[in-house]
Amino acid sequence: MDKRSFIKTLSLTSVGVGFPFLQALSSGIGSCNHISSQDLAEDEEFWSTIRQGYLLNEDYINLENGYYCMMPQETLLHYQENVRSVNFLASRYMRTVQFENRNLARGLLADMAGCSSEEIIITRNTTESLDLVIAGLDWNAGDEVIYAQQDYGSMIDMFRLQKERRGIVTKAISIPNHPENDEEIISLYRKEITGKTRLLMVSHVVNINGQVMPVKKICDMAHEKGVEVMVDGAHSFAQLDFKISELKCDYYGASLHKWLSAPLGSGILYVKKDKIRQLWPLFAEVEMPRDDIDRLNHMGTVPVHVEMCIPKAIEYHNAIGTERKLERLRYLKNYWTSKLKDHDRIRINTPFEKERSCAIANVGVDGIHSKQLSELLFDKYKIWTVAIDRPNVHGCRITPNVFTSVDDLDALVNALKEIGS
Repeated sequence: MDKRSFIKTLSLTSVGVGFPFLQALSSGIGSCNHISSQDLAEDEEFWSTIRQGYLLNEDYINLENGYYCMMPQETLLHYQENVRSVNFLASRYMRTVQFENRNLARGLLADMAGCSSEEIIITRNTTESLDLVIAGLDWNAGDEVIYAQQDYGSMIDMFRLQKERRGIVTKAISIPNHPENDEEIISLYRKEITGKTRLLMVSHVVNINGQVMPVKKICDMAHEKGVEVMVDGAHSFAQLDFKISELKCDYYGASLHKWLSAPLGSGILYVKKDKIRQLWPLFAEVEMPRDDIDRLNHMGTVPVHVEMCIPKAIEYHNAIGTERKLERLRYLKNYWTSKLKDHDRIRINTPFEKERSCAIANVGVDGIHSKQLSELLFDKYKIWTVAIDRPNVHGCRITPNVFTSVDDLDALVNALKEIGS
């Protein structure tokens, strides 16, 4: 099947938006293997067929997919079937194959993450994952932690709670929006490390502006000084092409309902094998070895239909291909930012270099508050974004997805130019 036939077949299949869509995508995408991921990223005809696999709201353009990346119809149908199946089997499902299916999903996630299934558990989101670590460490008064002012607020709040309860010392750096090189960033963390520093938190992708951080280099630096590193991977898992094992971090948390487009309320926590035993679980577990990561995952009855859908989300992600997806997302970000970066009143609060950003970017207009800008974009231009007002980053976060078209982004560009005129 050549690319033209594949696109025609996929377009016809998507009309019914049923399970054959993924089958056609998986079997036919090989017709594009001779096309580089960079060239395919600019092929609007190809990505328009991917778009047909989603049910999009025609009342507005959704450019806020960083909070929650909607499921494609294929995954959604599978999710709905899971709800019906669990409801039909009821306690029989819960007492029989529940754990088998959870371990299946966990194994697939471990393969995707490049780690052992003995180092990963399924959680509800990044906040739960990383807060399990922060609350699970045996803190002593005076222990120091380092993070960035631009990091996610929930984890910063958890550090504040440990400061009030345990007497730890918190230190916050500020990340520049346009660093000259990796060393500029690494040195900010290095300067704050003392003999009392115990943990350093770093975002793999800064959630408010999409900056990709040099995580491995930061981990190497911190480990040389005897400091553990916890990575907020909420926006890197299934957006960037990497393995957790390559980062050399001690802890890593992510949300699967973001870039993997799994159902809401799904996430992962990775803990390096030799670090598991030092963490206290949030809830008392059935007695098990201290180095068994399952002791951190005793949460009682959970929405198992969410876990059951994770393999389907992984299958859909793999059908498109990690590299193809990454290059398309990066192309979309570069497409709109390149048209605005030289505008006198418009500020792009995200690095332009290829290795420093991917899908997400943040844009502001001089003289207009971020909240006012987001309201203008939606009320007047029907473009849905989110306002960001954090240290160094004031503007709207723009987060396209694989279903976003260049026409959507042209509408954004034209709106911002009109607002900034």
